[in-house]
Amino acid sequence: MGSIRGNAVIGQSGGPTCVINQSLVGVIEEAHKSPIIENLYGALHGVNGIMNENFIELLKENQASLDRVAITPSAALGSVRKKVTPDDCAKIFEVFKKYDIRYFFYIGGNDSAETANIVNELAKSANYELRTFHIPKTIDNDLLVTDHCPGYGSAARFVGLAFMGDNYDNLSLKGIKINVVMGRHAGYLTAASRIARQDPDDAPHLIYVPERAFSEEKFLSDVQNVYDKHGRAIIAVAEGIADANHNPIGATNEVDSHGNVQLSGTGALGDYLSALVKKNLGSKLRVRADTFGYLQRSFPGCISEVDAREARQVGRDAVRFALAEDQDGSVIMKRTGNGANYAIETALTPLKNLAKNTKSLEDEYIGENANDINESFLDYVLPLVGEIPNLGKLQKYHLRKQQ
Repeated sequence: MGSIRGNAVIGQSGGPTCVINQSLVGVIEEAHKSPIIENLYGALHGVNGIMNENFIELLKENQASLDRVAITPSAALGSVRKKVTPDDCAKIFEVFKKYDIRYFFYIGGNDSAETANIVNELAKSANYELRTFHIPKTIDNDLLVTDHCPGYGSAARFVGLAFMGDNYDNLSLKGIKINVVMGRHAGYLTAASRIARQDPDDAPHLIYVPERAFSEEKFLSDVQNVYDKHGRAIIAVAEGIADANHNPIGATNEVDSHGNVQLSGTGALGDYLSALVKKNLGSKLRVRADTFGYLQRSFPGCISEVDAREARQVGRDAVRFALAEDQDGSVIMKRTGNGANYAIETALTPLKNLAKNTKSLEDEYIGENANDINESFLDYVLPLVGEIPNLGKLQKYHLRKQQ
């Protein structure tokens, strides 16, 4: 079966990123070219907008406006965190029939892929022709199948540059600094702090990811060893670190809309670890902690050109796949070259392959002592973040003291 004439709808879901609007604009641009897509509706706040029939007409936007939106962080359509029920999906499907929606594009993570998959199955069971496409995004970089996710490169750039700045700040006024980075179950973003280590004694000196059980005793020993060696210590900690029994470290009792213990919205972990260091290693130590929080995903000064380009590409290619033949799926990226020859190509994978489950940072990238990231990770991440400044230090030719 070839292309079907009708309307399309697009929504954005989950945590925004610096480049999520590139994907949105990519879809709009490609839909503009098609005589098959009669109207492209933007659902305000994702599935809530669909169920409430809260749409805007995206094909009426002019190119100058779209170009500005594309380089703007956060979700231009408004996002949503909603765990949909079967009844919700049935309502979405009824709205699609009402508005003659034949193409459904949903930008988001694995929960969004699951929503798209359920709606798509409902359409199939009702013999309703619907092309459903999930467009990936997440700074956590934890979607299965795809090499990496749009949004990750820019967030990783932010993390790497933030640790570079902290390294030189800490060299000026030495102490112990703990930085808490986003990542509930996957350590990709925390691992990106490894970008900052340009010299052997540069920060981060210790990196802890959720893929390894966190021991407070070992942490204190690690910090003491680094402090004894360098007279300072900068530490990268994923917000989702947990002990051997899977109990989150320093977590509060707050939960988010999906029932998860709230992590990124508080400074509890940083405060907890700072207090732990002072109590056990010395109350007079200069210890500070920062929680990077939402800055990682919405900071316009750290957008990776590679990330922006690829996010636009997956949006455009989602429409091309939709119009090519009778198929559905999630757009994935395959790495076809690395280093100076870095390149990707896009492909489709079934929606069910990305729904629900997530991936973890690969074991090969995690140091054997569970407190560092191996240099091999740089081969994976550096092509995604763009050019990193090569910072310098004075040679420090000391003047001989006068007799």
